[in-house]
Amino acid sequence: MRLQIVRIGLLCAVALAATADRAFANDKSKLDCGNATSTYELNACADREFDAADAELNKVYAEALKAIPDMAGEPPYDAKAWQAALRASQRAWIAYRDAECDAHVPMFWTGGSGATAEIVGCKTTMTKARTKEIQEHYMEH
Repeated sequence: MRLQIVRIGLLCAVALAATADRAFANDKSKLDCGNATSTYELNACADREFDAADAELNKVYAEALKAIPDMAGEPPYDAKAWQAALRASQRAWIAYRDAECDAHVPMFWTGGSGATAEIVGCKTTMTKARTKEIQEHYMEH
């Protein structure tokens, strides 16, 4: 009987700890990312930075699609074809980014606890570079 009580107590403790960790990691706004030390903090801060980079990319990408009609010419360089080309390029770029960061980068970590932050960091770096690339092509003309 005591063993069952101990097991139940341990299960409750593990469940409470997991719930607290998820709640802490999900409330990224309260983190001091300049002083993050735990794996949960590092991962949450990496997520926060990626979310911001991804939002900026989505904004710039939408602006680029809107800018195309003013830049387009006659077929096959008309706005419809150009927008389709940008969409195809973006889909291919996302597939490449995800393959590189989600599949290739973890190989260097062989299951280590720093893998998640490194994967998200990879996605952030690549996303910021793609944002800059689109800005240079579409917003600086």
